Amino acid sequence: QVMSDAGITLLHFVPSMLDVFLEHRSTRDFPQLRRVLCSGEALPRALQRRFEQQLKGVELHNLYGPTEAAIDVTAWECRPTDPGDSVPIGRPIANIQMHVLDALGQLQPLGVAGELHIGGIGVARGYLNQPQLSAERFIADPFSNDPQARLY
Repeated sequence: QVMSDAGITLLHFVPSMLDVFLEHRSTRDFPQLRRVLCSGEALPRALQRRFEQQLKGVELHNLYGPTEAAIDVTAWECRPTDPGDSVPIGRPIANIQMHVLDALGQLQPLGVAGELHIGGIGVARGYLNQPQLSAERFIADPFSNDPQARLY
């Protein structure tokens, strides 16, 4: 009732909570809702489809990112016409770079598997009081002109 009375237009859920929300709320409860953001877990395509059926005209965005890179580093606006069985993590947000690298740290061509590395303003300096782990996980960014830039 509070959300409806307050005119909430944007909600942010982990997908498992969105699932509960859709299960227990009528779409009539939130006529002012315009956008829902999901992050913190993989967003199942089946949940996206259910959302689209129950909340027609409301945008659904899938966000991705680890704690080590300021939580959200990519965004994807889900569309009913999206193909495939999985929801993409999206494209990098402003001031973030994403690189898929092989085991030797070389860029992989588009579509080739590798390890995802994140660069940019959101990358942490390391783990508190864990210099060895920080050195293992946060590496110099070879794609940046900034000598302080790191990849996670």
